[in-house]
Amino acid sequence: PRQSEKKDEKGQMSKFGKRLIKAAKGARAIARAEAKPGSYRVHVPADVDVRGIRSRLGLSQAAFASRFGIPQGTIRDWEQGRRRPEGPARVLLLVIKEEPEAVSRALGHAVA
Repeated sequence: PRQSEKKDEKGQMSKFGKRLIKAAKGARAIARAEAKPGSYRVHVPADVDVRGIRSRLGLSQAAFASRFGIPQGTIRDWEQGRRRPEGPARVLLLVIKEEPEAVSRALGHAVA
């Protein structure tokens, strides 16, 4: 048996083992988009490396701003530390970091 499925001397799985199995099943449901949206929380980091994301894509501030529909002045303020991206902007930046082409496709008709 797996470590998490070990049973005690009475043949019962421990409380910890049961919680671990339940958590794994919940994680699998989230990963498969089968979990109800209100049943879990998404963690969005407080800090996002805007310059790093932009640089990794090989884009100037102007090109990054144009491609993703973010004002160039906002990009500059974030990168120079005068302002920090807030909730929805952090989420957008993280998606850009992981899937820039998907964001470009999604914004294809909306961004000039």
